Amino acid sequence: MFRILVADDEGIMRESIRSTIESNFGSDCELVTAKTGREVIELAESFRPDIAFVDIQMPGLSGIQAIKEVQQTGANIVFVIITAYDRFAYAQEAVNLGVMEYITKPINKKKIVDVCVRAMHQVEEVRKKRSDDLRVREKLEIVIPMIENAFINNLLQEDKSSTNQSYLDMLEIRQAFAYMAVLEFGESDENGHLTNAVGSNVRVNQTYSSLREIVGDFFDCIIGPVMGNRIVLYLPVENEKTGYEQRVEIITRIRNMVRRLEDHLDLRFRVGIGNVKNASDAYLSYREAIRALTANEGHVVHIMDVNATEAKSDYPIDLENHFYQMGLKTDITGCCSMGETLLEWMSEVGEYPVEDCKVKVLEMLLNLERKAQEAGTLSSEERRRGNYLAELQSITDLSSLRAFFMQYVREILNAIEGSRQKESERVVGKVVDYIRDHFAEDVTLDDVSRMVDISPYYFSKLFKQEMGNGFIEYLTDIRIQKAKEYMANPKYSIKEICSMCGYGDPNYFSRIFKKYVGVTPSEYRQG
Repeated sequence: MFRILVADDEGIMRESIRSTIESNFGSDCELVTAKTGREVIELAESFRPDIAFVDIQMPGLSGIQAIKEVQQTGANIVFVIITAYDRFAYAQEAVNLGVMEYITKPINKKKIVDVCVRAMHQVEEVRKKRSDDLRVREKLEIVIPMIENAFINNLLQEDKSSTNQSYLDMLEIRQAFAYMAVLEFGESDENGHLTNAVGSNVRVNQTYSSLREIVGDFFDCIIGPVMGNRIVLYLPVENEKTGYEQRVEIITRIRNMVRRLEDHLDLRFRVGIGNVKNASDAYLSYREAIRALTANEGHVVHIMDVNATEAKSDYPIDLENHFYQMGLKTDITGCCSMGETLLEWMSEVGEYPVEDCKVKVLEMLLNLERKAQEAGTLSSEERRRGNYLAELQSITDLSSLRAFFMQYVREILNAIEGSRQKESERVVGKVVDYIRDHFAEDVTLDDVSRMVDISPYYFSKLFKQEMGNGFIEYLTDIRIQKAKEYMANPKYSIKEICSMCGYGDPNYFSRIFKKYVGVTPSEYRQG
């Protein structure tokens, strides 16, 4: 469909052009007319034509003046000038305005049709380019977050390989330095702890694109995926040194960003900020951001402020508690990062010799196992208990202790994840058996969720993870397969098979069957 404006103060000429266009292009065009330059400007805004035939000589504003006014608004219109005067000055001004055609009266019908065809081709080319541009932008909107997520995941694993630099190159980030910030969110803040991490995770995942837009309004940065109730930001900068004024400016901007996020998402946020590091060591800034976040010094905390006020001898018990929380969530990256930060804190304080650090590491590993067993996510058979002692006795330096600690933290978390996987398989297997035995009944997601004592939302997610498709899709697939088996027996009518497979409405059954099989039940039986 092309929108066409015909502007001429002569009624006969105006109607002649209109009649020619409508008789040749019919329903492909929507056409309006104007008698003055002022009407051309008004219709350019309200009607938004693709093509405009404009007479130069009209009462009030001339056609040239009207075209200039319209072009100042940025409207993308193909203009065709009509004039009774074959004057060089008019033609020259038309060229300067980018007018497609300059035609003189009298105008025959063939000329109008020819000009319309060329103008329509020009409009279509513009539309195609705009469509192609939008398609590229849509793809970038999908691809860029994927690249950013991969970069953040690599960075948190302390990957210093060329892969990270490749991600930065793809994202066209040239700065050699960066600092990290960690956003933590929840429904409410109770004594420095944000509540309902799971529910908040669901809400932020649903509005993730909005969150990215808001963060992008304040910082040109890389935004990580939603990890539990946290999101990690990588903020590139030009210079390694950050003075007091720059640090205050960063905190102020993040505070303003947090206010916007809280208003838009109806959640509470806390943010920890690390120091500027070389891009290849940005994970160290992440560890500082985690430490700042868990310091409970406010809603937006910079690690420099923590360092300035923190008494070195005060053990960061909140950080250890977060270590256990991340471990029970099987967040390997977060758990290991917090564990490393604790070891780093003990080595920096200088009051903890290696032997004391070994005792603390053993205590944390045993506590993590115990808490997992109490939570029902690790069986007693999977606990290592005293098996750590022999290896610990041979360790003499913090570097080896760190490697030992990280190895067994990962083993414990993998064991927890394996235990959860077995339980997931058991729960889903129980429901699958139930569906196979009761597919002819009114089986609902609420029913089976109640049967295994899991919320419908979580069970739906669990079922899809285990089976590869959703609960409804799986139930429907079972019913359709059974229907095909019953149809091999001619003693059953289509209506009977419909009821035998759990469908009360034969028409609905027929639509579902055709959607999954490609033909109706009757066609399938005949075929």
